Amino acid sequence: MTPGPEDLWFLPLGGCGEIGMNLNLFGTDDRWLMVDCGITFEDTVAGNQIQMPDPSFITERAEKLVGIIITHAHLDHIGALPYLAAALNATIFTTPFTARVLRPKLRERGCQARVVEVPLASSQTLGPFHVHWLPITHSTPETHALLIETSVGRILHTADWKIDAQPVVGDGFDITSWQGFREPAVNALVCDSTNALQGGHSVSEADLESGLLDHVKEASGRVAVGCFASNIARLQTLGRVAKNSGRYLCLLGRSLDSMVIAAKSAGYLTEDFDPIPAKDIGYLPPSEVMMVTTGSQGEPGAALTRLAANTHPLVELDPGDTVIFSAKAIPGNEAKIQRLITGFSAHGVRVVVAEGSNKAIHASGHPNAEELASLYTFMQPELAIPVHGELPHMEENAALAKRCGVKRQLVGKNGDLFRIAPTPSLLRNAVAVGRLAVDKRGQLSRIS
Repeated sequence: MTPGPEDLWFLPLGGCGEIGMNLNLFGTDDRWLMVDCGITFEDTVAGNQIQMPDPSFITERAEKLVGIIITHAHLDHIGALPYLAAALNATIFTTPFTARVLRPKLRERGCQARVVEVPLASSQTLGPFHVHWLPITHSTPETHALLIETSVGRILHTADWKIDAQPVVGDGFDITSWQGFREPAVNALVCDSTNALQGGHSVSEADLESGLLDHVKEASGRVAVGCFASNIARLQTLGRVAKNSGRYLCLLGRSLDSMVIAAKSAGYLTEDFDPIPAKDIGYLPPSEVMMVTTGSQGEPGAALTRLAANTHPLVELDPGDTVIFSAKAIPGNEAKIQRLITGFSAHGVRVVVAEGSNKAIHASGHPNAEELASLYTFMQPELAIPVHGELPHMEENAALAKRCGVKRQLVGKNGDLFRIAPTPSLLRNAVAVGRLAVDKRGQLSRIS
């Protein structure tokens, strides 16, 4: 299956009909461009398992792959590269912060893939694709949408995004800054669907500091805050909360340490963020300790999971201590998170969750319906292609696009071929798709 010079194709191998594990291909004139290459985590009989899209379709055509673009630093967009980049044999292009997160992961696997840092808001040509990197706000720095231009059409791929005027780290998103990219008309808008079922506008990162500070000030003992390590804006906010509550900040979790190193080397977390070594916690009065921890999704072996089981090597939580979940459950993780909460409560630890708090302590990185409508109305693409969501999310995203005046919508799944030019159409089950799993030895095997 080869795109001709008059063709413009979109082919998702992962992340369409599911949340996570993104792998997108764009094709024209016998060439392919890959956007993102991520993983997911699944509970199996063998334990918590790393899984990723089967890339066979494109590895069999690796000589036709002009490059791999990574839109941001989340594992569901970069996590498969250490395992797959050698077979793909293509240069990886991404922004400075994401490059600093990615390179150590490649080294850990002994992967020699070339990573090229792209300036923010820049443009580049890769084979028949001319790509504009469009800054957009999300829950990790330097996230970009991509305007992909070819001789036969233009595609706007949003990646993960939201409209946040005050994202704490980085510049706020101003949709009018895209004014110059609306003409000629965008043939297709490939769009994040995660929060399409949520009405209104998402909460800004800037709105969280006061709520988090109030909860920390109310606590009498130690405080542990669970959040995503890659949310550098949240880490910055928590640094300020620690300072303003008179507590020492401490990080628990290897991924937090790695993210902070990457963030500081890229110029972030330069003020009001000065964590002490974790080994010093035991020497401080509980009322002066604020820990930021990994494990907000109940991941086995993560710091928060160990604290709930009283198996962390450096600290135990006592009755009267507080745990704050500055995150919401990723679908599928609800039972694991509830086990954490039950474990903490059984030890007399106070638990604060975002859903039960009367103050904002978490902000999603994805757009609610009002933000989706703003983008569709502003860009007025000829075609909407929802991705990054399960079927109900994508169907609602498509319906919303239609209400905003977008003439055509195509809803499909991994392995379907979205033909954007010359005539929009959808070829179901065009290529075989499946998943690869990482076994305990770090080897890959096909599981579906």
